[in-house]
Amino acid sequence: MKFICSKCGTTEETTTLKAKCDCGGLWKLDYNPPKFDLSLIINDTWSMFRYGAFMPLEGEHWKDISLGEGMTPVIRFSEDVLLKMDYFMPTLSFKDRGAAILIAHCKAIGVDSVVQDSSGNAGNSVAAYCAKAGIECEIFVPEGTSPKKIDMIKSHNAKVNVVPGTRDDCANSCRAKVEKEGKYYASHVYNPFFYEGTKTYMYEVYEQLHRIPENIFVPLGNGTLFIGIVKALEEFLDSNVIERMPKIIAVQSEKCDPFAKAAAGKEIHPSKVVPKPTMAEGIAIGEPMRGEEILEYIYKHNIEVITAPENRILEARSALAAKGIYCEHTTAATYAAYLKYCETNGKTSDSLIPMCGAGLKSDH
Repeated sequence: MKFICSKCGTTEETTTLKAKCDCGGLWKLDYNPPKFDLSLIINDTWSMFRYGAFMPLEGEHWKDISLGEGMTPVIRFSEDVLLKMDYFMPTLSFKDRGAAILIAHCKAIGVDSVVQDSSGNAGNSVAAYCAKAGIECEIFVPEGTSPKKIDMIKSHNAKVNVVPGTRDDCANSCRAKVEKEGKYYASHVYNPFFYEGTKTYMYEVYEQLHRIPENIFVPLGNGTLFIGIVKALEEFLDSNVIERMPKIIAVQSEKCDPFAKAAAGKEIHPSKVVPKPTMAEGIAIGEPMRGEEILEYIYKHNIEVITAPENRILEARSALAAKGIYCEHTTAATYAAYLKYCETNGKTSDSLIPMCGAGLKSDH
């Protein structure tokens, strides 16, 4: 198992402390799991690590770091909609899937201090797992981040830096520290181990339903859940678990939509956009670092990219809450996009929507 540069193809040991290749390309992970088979699941492990046979685990470090992430239920919300309740997590967000395996990797290679940038949820996840692992942690968040998310990060004894400007300004500030001080960049965007955790979202859906729903809606900002879902589905195709790819509908904010614009014009690079203020802070990424890779997936699998109407996010959040589902604004944006999609395309049955973050995290 090695890192491979997504641009020049250079290989590097996974023990490297480099955040990316010397050419600037981001790492991909040269890891091929065995054919997916439910018989290989560790049934007495009550976390996402029950799928350890299909994950690039290094030793037993995950056993000391796991907080019980994963194993979230799929519930029927309506005749046409299933919800995957991924805010039933240790830090109330799906990002725990990626953070658990990423920090287990950090522990395996001897990292004792990390930095990371986030709109809030990933930072909180990384901070929590670093606390469990005994790793020093510093998180950068953009101004306007939910105070409750910041409080959660601080509660894990991580240092928090609030950066003026956009989410992209925040990332640039953090990466500057990485370059200047040589800190380990525990990035949910740069480090491919993170996606090896988020792919368990789809593993669980298959184990729970014994099938894959026809329509998979997924929020798309930096692509942490999107890439994980596509990776898992490709593994299922390769393993003959499914015969064809389901319909994937990726959701962007209408206030920040570099993939939606690029896909409309069949461009190979994300479109240049200036992010505008949006309640969907978790997907407000104007310069997605894995943009070309994500667009390749979009074209390869004929993935549709739509936008969430900003003026209907609160309406969608209220509709979910009225049936007992209290989610954060970014999560509600995906449901708002689903409702808009149905108005445009008609009844869309057998749709799966992720509930990515808990509502209390974005009450501000």
